[in-house]
Amino acid sequence: MKNTFKNIDEYILLFPQEVQKKLTALRQFIHSLSPDFEEYIGYQMPAFRYKGKPLIYFAGYKNHIGFYPGAEGIKNFENDFKEKEYKFSKGAVQFPILDNLPLELAGRIIRFRMNEIELKKS
Repeated sequence: MKNTFKNIDEYILLFPQEVQKKLTALRQFIHSLSPDFEEYIGYQMPAFRYKGKPLIYFAGYKNHIGFYPGAEGIKNFENDFKEKEYKFSKGAVQFPILDNLPLELAGRIIRFRMNEIELKKS
């Protein structure tokens, strides 16, 4: 699949207004967690790196925001997903468009991933 966008701004503009708002809010929230995050496009999705390593990916869909923290990021938070009744797989969780973004949960997942990256460096 060929890139049809060059950056996260262009990616977000591909979606209807309601999805754009959620994607923008999630992007801003992720930036608020650390000045060390670097944006990029990976696997045709908005993504962030931390210390040169992939941290998190996210993507917009008609009915949900896909959040991709990797297998360990999912496994560690399965109980949270079950409690909130989010659909999830071994590498992704779906945040419904009609619900508020679970920023507190997203923050815990991202901090978990940051810690994973820190531990792998040592």
